Amino acid sequence: MNTQSQHHDRPRQAVILAGGRGTRLLPLTAATPKPMIPFHGRPFLEYLIEQVREQGFERVLLLLGYLPESVMEHFGDGSRFGVSISYSVTHVDNDTGTRLRLAKDLIEPEFLLLYCDNYWPMDFAALEAAWRASGAPAQVVVYENEDGWTRDNLRVADGLVAVYDKSRATPDLKGVDIGYFLLKREVLDLIPEEDVNFERAVYPTLVAQGRLGAFCSRHRYYSVGDFRRLPLTEAFLARRPAVVLDRDGVLNIKPPRACYVTKPEEFLWAEGAIEAVRLLCDAGWLVLVVSNQAGIARGVMTAAGLEAVHARMRADLAAAGAGLDQIYVCPHGWDEGCGCRKPKPGMLFAAQRDHSLDLTRTPFIGDDERDMQAGQAAGCPTILVTGTRRLLDVVREDLLPANAP
Repeated sequence: MNTQSQHHDRPRQAVILAGGRGTRLLPLTAATPKPMIPFHGRPFLEYLIEQVREQGFERVLLLLGYLPESVMEHFGDGSRFGVSISYSVTHVDNDTGTRLRLAKDLIEPEFLLLYCDNYWPMDFAALEAAWRASGAPAQVVVYENEDGWTRDNLRVADGLVAVYDKSRATPDLKGVDIGYFLLKREVLDLIPEEDVNFERAVYPTLVAQGRLGAFCSRHRYYSVGDFRRLPLTEAFLARRPAVVLDRDGVLNIKPPRACYVTKPEEFLWAEGAIEAVRLLCDAGWLVLVVSNQAGIARGVMTAAGLEAVHARMRADLAAAGAGLDQIYVCPHGWDEGCGCRKPKPGMLFAAQRDHSLDLTRTPFIGDDERDMQAGQAAGCPTILVTGTRRLLDVVREDLLPANAP
């Protein structure tokens, strides 16, 4: 194989650290290893293996220690899950660096490394592209943590981890690594012979050399790491179908440029839009709306007036047996530089956090390029409505084709 084809041959092996005792989850983990805690009748680890298979990985290496038999009996050789699974079982008290060092001969030259207790909706193509562009031998996924979901433990600068502090004592940290890594096997040579934590042993050297890349994400990750996280993880993994809609031009007739729907009587439903929302509600979908409303900042409408418009919308939908679960509004002006005005994806990430969405499975339907850009920035599948393809057509043909007449 020549050098060029080697460069473009993506990693096909995922390595998952799944050997700890899970003491924070006692008594749940007294007889069940942490990755085998069930959600909706399936162990958490099964969702991770499903994810890597869907992202094109063919081989999974599980690094086990605590109660390995229950994991091995459930997953076997992986054929039932569409992948080939192998195992490295080491002492239950080994730390993560030691598990990786002892399994090095089973690990391929480039691989995806996961911790068994976090799930983050991964777009591997984007992840790999950033890694290749960085030229770094290692890349971590960093949750930007703007919502204070957890405690920061690093700082990123120019696409690289500039500071890492596992103790979280350094001031001005911003972001946290979430247990998703892309690595060259040579990085494992940095692990010393004694029993060590992988990050604590390896990160400082890579950071000092400017060789630890960072892929930053605003999409919340979900965890089986402690009791506080379990209810939201349960909701996230329920995967209730959800859709996010732009308002003007999708639900209602769009006003001319720089004009706004300022009062209820100016709101005119687009043909078939009420029926489209009713179909979604009847099918059990979560229906959310995100809308730029710069008229508030420009002084041509008020927040109270906008709320009156939305009350009219809700009343019309309720009369048809439908409804909206939540409406998100950006009231800022065109040049205020906020993070919520489309084409920025701030409202989509707010909806994600509020409703435990997986945005990679949540279509965003809009009527212009800004909508498409916002959806793509958030990782949503995006669908454009046009003058000849209405929301009702999209719902019948793309979202609920089985319900189409």
